[in-house]
Amino acid sequence: MTDFLKKEDKFTYAEAGEGRPLIVLHGLMGALSNFDETFKFFSKKGYKVLIPELPLYSLPILKTNVKNLAKFLHEFIEYKNLKDVVLLGNSLGGHIALYYIKHYPKDVAALVLTGSSGLYENSMGNNYPRRGDKGFVRRKTEEVFYDKAIATDELVDQVYDVINDRNTLVKTLAIAKSAVRHNMAKDLPNMEQPTCLIWGENDTVTPPEVAEDFDRLLPDSDLYWVDKCGHAAMMERPEKFNTILEEWFKHRKL
Repeated sequence: MTDFLKKEDKFTYAEAGEGRPLIVLHGLMGALSNFDETFKFFSKKGYKVLIPELPLYSLPILKTNVKNLAKFLHEFIEYKNLKDVVLLGNSLGGHIALYYIKHYPKDVAALVLTGSSGLYENSMGNNYPRRGDKGFVRRKTEEVFYDKAIATDELVDQVYDVINDRNTLVKTLAIAKSAVRHNMAKDLPNMEQPTCLIWGENDTVTPPEVAEDFDRLLPDSDLYWVDKCGHAAMMERPEKFNTILEEWFKHRKL
């Protein structure tokens, strides 16, 4: 994906393809590379796929929250002069998409959520991240996936670096607390965009009942399950994820 990275103004993002804009939003501990297969697939299927790098650790601490991350997304969409976008978000990225739609509904043609926060999540269980404890980080990273092998040493090291740095840890906790404050349950019934929910049956971070609540509260949603899959279906079962989403786009004429 590094071949597709661009740096313009204050934005760093990956972009490829032509067609309807598909904006992908990564999670709190996520990275642009989490969506490698989705990026490659849909950029060849008639979509302009864009993955902005979210400023999770560069905003002032008092502005490190869901509201200002959604504001950043708005600035990005305006900068790129995009219309009728599809927002695709995993985990925190889904929450940012929901908050964005609450305030800028006319910008968004459709929504795709996978393992999204916004209602409830269990990102750290009953424990706060422990600095210096790589064993803890490995266990928590493995819990994200059904197939523990996806929690490679490289991925564990990335999460460890975030947690072991005081600045990024403080901002990680600030965003997590902001996500709790910005619960979207009362807003979902007002979101009329067609929504595709793609959920891992074995997700322990945003468990299956969260997907069912999203499906119940959103006015126009379709829920799809991915078996033997945890919190990040686009990483763990990318072919299945892409097939479901492609068929949904066709069904919804997107």
